Amino acid sequence: MYIYTVSSGDTLASISNRTGVLPSVIQNANALTPPFSLTPGEALLILDDAEIYSVREGDSVYSIAAENGISERRLWQLNPSLGGGTEVYPGQTLIVSLPESEMPLVTTGYAYTFINEALLRTTLPYLDYLAVFSYGFRPDGSLVPADDEKMIALAREYGTSPMLVLTSIGDDGTFSSEVVSQMLSSPEVRRTLIENLTETAANKGYSAVNSDLEYIPGENRDDYSEFIRELAASLDREGIELTVSLPPKTSDTQRGLLYEGIDYAALGEAADRVLLMTYEWGYTYSEPRAVAPIGNVRAVVDYALSVIPREKIDMGIPNYGYDWQLPFVEGTAARSLGNLAARELAVERGVPIMYDSEAQTPYFNYTAEDGTGHEVWFEDPRSIEAKLSLAREKGLSGIGIWQIMRWFPGLWLQV
Repeated sequence: MYIYTVSSGDTLASISNRTGVLPSVIQNANALTPPFSLTPGEALLILDDAEIYSVREGDSVYSIAAENGISERRLWQLNPSLGGGTEVYPGQTLIVSLPESEMPLVTTGYAYTFINEALLRTTLPYLDYLAVFSYGFRPDGSLVPADDEKMIALAREYGTSPMLVLTSIGDDGTFSSEVVSQMLSSPEVRRTLIENLTETAANKGYSAVNSDLEYIPGENRDDYSEFIRELAASLDREGIELTVSLPPKTSDTQRGLLYEGIDYAALGEAADRVLLMTYEWGYTYSEPRAVAPIGNVRAVVDYALSVIPREKIDMGIPNYGYDWQLPFVEGTAARSLGNLAARELAVERGVPIMYDSEAQTPYFNYTAEDGTGHEVWFEDPRSIEAKLSLAREKGLSGIGIWQIMRWFPGLWLQV
């Protein structure tokens, strides 16, 4: 497998001829759709080391997997076009072998409960954990439940462990720093929340719980560490793991509401694993820039490694980009879009895709129909490769994908 950068004049047919890889394999690996238009500068995954199988009459997903000595789950991973389903047809081209990484990463994917079922089925074979976003809580420590039964059942069907995500979202659907502070400051409410979380996770069959409490006031820093210690002990009695999401700090004394209440060392010691939220440098209200520039990501990982064992650390990877209107005006919201949608937008507008070698992230500029200028930063196989290489270079436990609501095979085929 390698990454091919499209040049002017390239077509799907010419790239197939040059690489010796079937057009259908290139098409499926990159989710290309008719008329298969390309734009200079875009990155394509080329699966030149894939072993191909042509489906025969009477074949099934089960029989093809068995004949080629792989699991059905592996067959789904190699062929996202199957959608995690069982339908095949004679003459269909499937991949039955592709070299696997010698340094596998535990993979967690976050999803809202309203995720499209077909998309979820397509994605689940790639996940070790499905993180269901989310359960909130009330000032008395009771939970704001999620409609999660279907997601839990589907995760189990595909051999993926379901993970309950705890946030500070209340009944009104908004985050509340005040409610978090009140809970952390009250031993009684803290105990109630821990009891409710443990009971719910155990009764519903969750394998893990993820604490994603954000905007913790600095004065509650020690309270939050104690809460995680207590929650970890309670969940451990039920055989349930605990992970903690951490905002991207580069020092213990980093200032700001996102950071002051977070003690990397204490939380890393208490939890089974942590997720570094290494994204959102480019965000809805920022100036145009990469969502996860590799230098910033590396700085957070290096700090985390100085206080948390590497086998406990998962690194966050964004599965989205932003479209900013130009000239940038402070307070103006950028539009979030998926990586495939970004690539298709560049093709539609007939503009080349550039690659920032410092951020190791693609971007492009275009003019909209109303005459306004725009700048788009997103992820492609090159930027994903840079992030996965960093996680493996540092010997981290795994990765966490925020989020899986949009399909992007250039991510999953590289994991």
